[in-house]
Amino acid sequence: MGTVDYVRTRWAADPQAAFAATVEGEVVGSNFAANWGSVGFFGPLTVRPDLWDQGIGRRLMEPVIDCFDAWGNRHLGLFTFAHSPKHLELYRRYGFWPRFLTAIMKKQVTDGAAVPGRVLYGELPAAERPDVLSLCRALTGAVYEGLSLEREIVATHTQGLGDTILLHGAGSELDGLAVCHCGAGSEAGEDVCFVKFGAVRPGPEAADRFERLLDACERLAAERGLGQLDAGMNLGRPDAYRRMIDRGFRTWLQGVTMHRPNEPGYSHPDAYVIDDWR
Repeated sequence: MGTVDYVRTRWAADPQAAFAATVEGEVVGSNFAANWGSVGFFGPLTVRPDLWDQGIGRRLMEPVIDCFDAWGNRHLGLFTFAHSPKHLELYRRYGFWPRFLTAIMKKQVTDGAAVPGRVLYGELPAAERPDVLSLCRALTGAVYEGLSLEREIVATHTQGLGDTILLHGAGSELDGLAVCHCGAGSEAGEDVCFVKFGAVRPGPEAADRFERLLDACERLAAERGLGQLDAGMNLGRPDAYRRMIDRGFRTWLQGVTMHRPNEPGYSHPDAYVIDDWR
């Protein structure tokens, strides 16, 4: 995976949700769980290639499911290879069902204009951050009840992986947020700004808010001197997907999300959310 780092970042975010499989004291596989409030997902699940098809993947699923049970997440998910019956069958055994293609998209960064109302979480005084996290929970909770990105926002800041964009509109509510990783050593990789999660407040003007959020993400990438902007889009959100294509985003990796229970969660046509569950 080159300069992309999923292991250190996810272990540091929550060591109790990082799991390893060992054979005679040697690490041969790993898996990571993520807690987004009412939503939980896992990955990447990895097994050393010479030990494939020996049940290690199933063993790595067991503690992750226990983790979700302890957290009380009600909607679970994962991203896997759409073309692999083996992967789909493994996860189906644990109640996950394939629903939507997810496109991992990229575009070349332009300079980008300043975006009114944009604030970066990392630039806020420490005393203001708890109130801002409450506003973030209110926004994501409006997208899907109980959805919370607080752990991702805090982990991105404390590990120095990037920053979280906050979009303010009229009034006290947030119009949008985007958790962005920047550069090598993060989940973005060298010369990349990766939008790990982005969302705007639902409602009649959600599409316009989404356009502003995309502007703000590209502006951050330009400010950090990064040449590529990456973002995942679930195809259960067709208007958001179309708007990204219209801006020049193109798919470089495609997979399928699997859900437990077999419900769309926040992947529906009225949702303007950027994410992928890799």
